[in-house]
This record gives sequence, C-alpha cells and structure tokens, in this order.
Amino acid sequence: MNMRSRHVHVAVNLDRVRAAAEAIRQTTGVRLVAVVKSDAYGLGAVEVAAALADVADEFAYFDLKEAREVGRPGVVLGPAEGEPAEYRELNLRPTVTNLQEAERYAGLVVAVDVDTGMQRFGCAPEDLATLLKHCHAEDIYTHAVQRPAALMLRDVCRNTSQWLHAAATALLDCPETWLDGVRPGLGLYRGAVRVAGRLHSVRRTVGGVGYTNFECSHVGIILAGYFNHVRPGPVVINGRRQRILEVGMNTSFVSVDPSDAAGDEVVLLGDGLTEAELAAHFGCREHEILCRYCAMGQRVYQRVPAAAVAAPPMRAVGSESR
Repeated sequence: MNMRSRHVHVAVNLDRVRAAAEAIRQTTGVRLVAVVKSDAYGLGAVEVAAALADVADEFAYFDLKEAREVGRPGVVLGPAEGEPAEYRELNLRPTVTNLQEAERYAGLVVAVDVDTGMQRFGCAPEDLATLLKHCHAEDIYTHAVQRPAALMLRDVCRNTSQWLHAAATALLDCPETWLDGVRPGLGLYRGAVRVAGRLHSVRRTVGGVGYTNFECSHVGIILAGYFNHVRPGPVVINGRRQRILEVGMNTSFVSVDPSDAAGDEVVLLGDGLTEAELAAHFGCREHEILCRYCAMGQRVYQRVPAAAVAAPPMRAVGSESR
C-alpha cells in the first residue's frame, strides 16, 4: 500500500548526490562502491544509480530484488539467498560468510564478509583463510563503524590478494581505513533531499486543541499524518522554526506565526533543517531520517547546473556503517 501523501513533495537533487560522489572519489582516490540499498535510502535507487553510473565503480545492494530493479553490477551485502545463475545473470557478487555458502556458490565470483565486531554477519577472522580456499573471492569487506574494526580487516588480510573495503560514511575522514575502496551511503545523500508540504488552513485558537487538548495560540494544518510517517518535530515555515504539535492519521497540527497563511510552505527537511538535527530530536540515526522522510510524499527530481552545486562536506557519522 502506498503510504505517501500527495500533499507532500520529496525533492531529490541528483546533482548534489553526484557532486558528493565526485568529491569522495577525488578525496579518497580509491574505488567507489555506492550504497543504493533500501531504494537509495528512499531517494530512488534507479534514479540515483543512473546519476552515478559514470562516477561509481559499482553499487552495493542488500538483496537480489533491489539489484534486479536497478540493473547495474555490484555486490549484494545481505545474506546470499538467490540461485548462482541469478547473480551471474545480473553481474553481481553474493556475499559468502561460511563454508556452506562457499560450496553453494562454487564457480561464481563472490565477496567475503569478515566480522570485525558488528556481530551481525560475517565470518570470524580466524576462519577467513580456510573460507578463501573454498571460494573464488574478488573482494573482502567488513561492516565497520570505527577505525579499529577497519584496521582489523587490513591486518587479517595482509596475506590475501583480494581488494578490501571497510570505510563507509562513518570513516570517510580516516584515510587509514580507505584501503582499496570506500562504500558510502549517507555521505552521498545527506543534504540532497528537501521535503515540504503546505498549510491547508491556519487559525487562531481558543482553549485546548486537537485530540490531546494541547494549547497554542495559532495553529496550521498540513495534510499528512502518521499514516505518512509524520511525527511531532521541528519544521520551517517562512524561514522561522516551528513545530509539529500533534499528528493524526492523515493530518497534523503545526505551530504558526500570526502572519502565516494557508498555502504557505511547511518544510519538514531542508532549508537549514538537517538530517542531523532531526536525528538528534528523534534519538535515531540520520539514515533513518532519510528513509522515513523520503517516504512521506511524492518524489520529484531536480537537476541544476553542475557549476552551481556545492559538494557537501565530508564528515563522519559514527553510529552506522553505511
């Protein structure tokens, strides 16, 4: 079921995504594996991959279904579930983490995931040498959120010939971790999305308002609610910070200035209201903000002249590996 509000627009700036990728590639000087899993964090994997086709070396997916929809070569980071022929057809490498998987995908070029502390997927470092004898591995990687984990991969793989990648957005400021390739996700998409709706109506109130009987002298209503993933939090209206005060199923109350009027834009993400600020407000990761906010409304794609696009600064986010 489509949970997107037709009254909310999710504007994705593909040139900003591309500029971020180019900046990362120029800075690191190593292979760029663009993470487009989960529909490119909600921005649209097909469109993002097309914009990065001549910048990224390849793409990283979570599963075969995502990869098939995008149709571009790369590595599948999630558990290997498909038939060998499917990976071969799509020019993809499944991730192998144990001998059973190595045997299942014998004869197919694969990637090997080493667990350096995440304790989610990956083979134990001490099992890597044995595993490599039973599969045709092109690359070895790990899910790392801190420098020591990435350096552990480097040390474990000192005597291997495969290319290595560990550094995602959280480690882009640490050259030691770049190894032979970097694997950014958030670093490509941060600052590339603007989510906005419009005030359906504005009124001065008397007494308690809404389901929760809250008090606010002037309120507006937007036509999006918790069905569309909206939660109480900061917004921007006419350059001023306001707040979503109460969320219903299909509508939400927002605080407004007396000068605000029906039809004025309500910015839920963008115009200075960043993923980092929203993540701090909700107590979650920026990755979650992008996925949730991109799902609120109808996506539209913007292209601006390349010279006008400033690449976002490369900065770390230490709470997530991609």
